[in-house]
Amino acid sequence: MKSTSTAQNSEPPPRPASANAPSAASRTAPAILTARRVLEAEAAALRDLAGGLDEAFSAAVDLLADRPGKVIVSGMGKSGHVAKKIAATLASTGTPAFFVHPAEASHGDLGMIGRGDAVIALSNSGETPELADLVAYTRRFGLALVSITGRAPSTLSDAADVALVLPGLEEACPHGLAPTTSTTAMMALGDALAVALLERRGFTASDFRVFHPGGQLGRKLLKVSDLMRAAGELPLVTGAEPMSEVILTMSAKNLGCAGVVDGDGVLLGIITDGDLRRHMENRLLSLSAGEVMTGAPKTIPAGVLAMEALRLMNQSSITGLFAVDDEGRPMGFLHLHDCLRAGLA
Repeated sequence: MKSTSTAQNSEPPPRPASANAPSAASRTAPAILTARRVLEAEAAALRDLAGGLDEAFSAAVDLLADRPGKVIVSGMGKSGHVAKKIAATLASTGTPAFFVHPAEASHGDLGMIGRGDAVIALSNSGETPELADLVAYTRRFGLALVSITGRAPSTLSDAADVALVLPGLEEACPHGLAPTTSTTAMMALGDALAVALLERRGFTASDFRVFHPGGQLGRKLLKVSDLMRAAGELPLVTGAEPMSEVILTMSAKNLGCAGVVDGDGVLLGIITDGDLRRHMENRLLSLSAGEVMTGAPKTIPAGVLAMEALRLMNQSSITGLFAVDDEGRPMGFLHLHDCLRAGLA
């Protein structure tokens, strides 16, 4: 006899998925296609921007580099947000700069702008009314004015000493209204100006660290000289010193090693805790430092980045390095623990 199931003794069978219900993949596919369309449109705009650069860009760099004062960057709305980022990038790469809101400029903040300053004004339309007072101020007092606009001629580009004009582009917004491609192009052009000025000024990694002392970036730019133990802390002995004295020096300096130098202070070798163990059965205390040392130890200049010293320690499977001058005389000692304390590893 055929059996049947009842609600009392079994779970109802699962309901079949609707044939019309969209899968997770099909729901996300349109979003991915939209994202790709936006990114490809903006990438194409950047390629057009790069290909269209001309002497106006060089003139803008010359104008900004030759001014003795600061660079003031201004814009309204989305252009204002881009202007803030451009000002921050300029300031962190060696060009003193700050953002001034155009509306606030009309109510007293024009006093923040000095006679030796230059102004970069951003407006996609080139007709932003809030910029009028700021532009008039630059014309009245002979301040350098660089404009970044989406079209020319325009009121702003016509007033500027140097007008940078974005190539004809369409916003990535499907309605062609929301600032997307235009703000990306403005920001990229600001980056280009900042880097060109950086190179013009000969701004180095060391200079960069001065403006970025905090965070991981600041740590990566630390030099060996910033972390090394100073000359007065170094365990240095001569090759003729008995090992009994060498061990006392190593214990007092607490670096796990001693550097062996000649009469001119040039580093000849190094004695580590491992060297002590290897010579323990060889009447260690009757030997001299020169008989126990390992010659030609790894060293590093004090002026290189600490990250480079850390890389050398890792490659050589050692825990410390003497920092030496051009003649090979020890100036300091960098231990792996110093790098760890600084957050480099």
